[in-house]
Amino acid sequence: MIKFLIIQTAFIGDVILATPVIEKLHKFYPDSQIDFLVRKGNETLLQNHPYISNILIWDKKKNKKKNLFRILKLIRSKKYDYVVNLQRFVSTGFITAFSKSKIKVGFDKNPFSIFYTQKIKHDIGNGKHEAERNIELIKDITDSSPAKPKLYPTDEDYQVVAQYKMKPYICIAPTSVWFTKQFPRLKWIDLINNIDSKYQVFLIGAANDKNACDEIISQSNNNSISNLCGELTLLQTSALMSNATMNYVNDSAPMHMASSMNAPITAVFCSTIPDFGFGPLSEKSKIVETDENLSCRPCGLHGLKNCPEGHFNCANSISTEDLLF
Repeated sequence: MIKFLIIQTAFIGDVILATPVIEKLHKFYPDSQIDFLVRKGNETLLQNHPYISNILIWDKKKNKKKNLFRILKLIRSKKYDYVVNLQRFVSTGFITAFSKSKIKVGFDKNPFSIFYTQKIKHDIGNGKHEAERNIELIKDITDSSPAKPKLYPTDEDYQVVAQYKMKPYICIAPTSVWFTKQFPRLKWIDLINNIDSKYQVFLIGAANDKNACDEIISQSNNNSISNLCGELTLLQTSALMSNATMNYVNDSAPMHMASSMNAPITAVFCSTIPDFGFGPLSEKSKIVETDENLSCRPCGLHGLKNCPEGHFNCANSISTEDLLF
């Protein structure tokens, strides 16, 4: 039996964009063991995944260095045939290089890639989606055809959210860790006020998004709106998004959650651009971005805490009418 380890210890969206690798490996090696290394907190995304044998967890917030060596010791003991590292950063490169795996595959930008068995060029802005770039790491042992991200909410997850599906509904994830990725609050309020009253509106996000969403609700005149921030797990939220009439998102994790369910998406790109390769992948997807030719856009790959120019025109110049379906 072939033993694979996939490494992606970055954020929620990154883990979701790694799931096509799971799908491809299972398709070509259905009897293999596929393990996955994530950062602590993201393991719930892959709970009960039908193709994953073991989830390895690295606690990066507490005793990071000590836990790094602990997880490396565990990986070395498992004697993997293949380690597939989807990250381009030092720590996971170190793990890969010293994993004792027979085959070590990763991107050339990783400082430890000189120790890999095979390294693949990682180009952002070449027209490829990150999911496609990830598949390139295993194309020599599978093929180069694309695969979609996919999460697997359980029957229990669907049962939890069934209570919210009594009428047509829309999900909105209005927040983001990065300010310049976040469509402005007043714009979201304007959109919500113009949504047909036949739809129930659910604001979704983590528990620390609750106050921001409460503020949106307090300033909206829509009477069919509920704040579910912190009420649902990641997989339950994905299950809810799967049957929404529309999911409104920023360039952030909820966009990839909706993609993993092939749910309809309207994605707002403010400071970042779709050409980076992190856009929506659902069959019904719409990208909304400014029509203005801004010399300052994009201002970064991942977004910033503040607009460097002070005007935030990449977001403020977008009309909410462009979001309506």
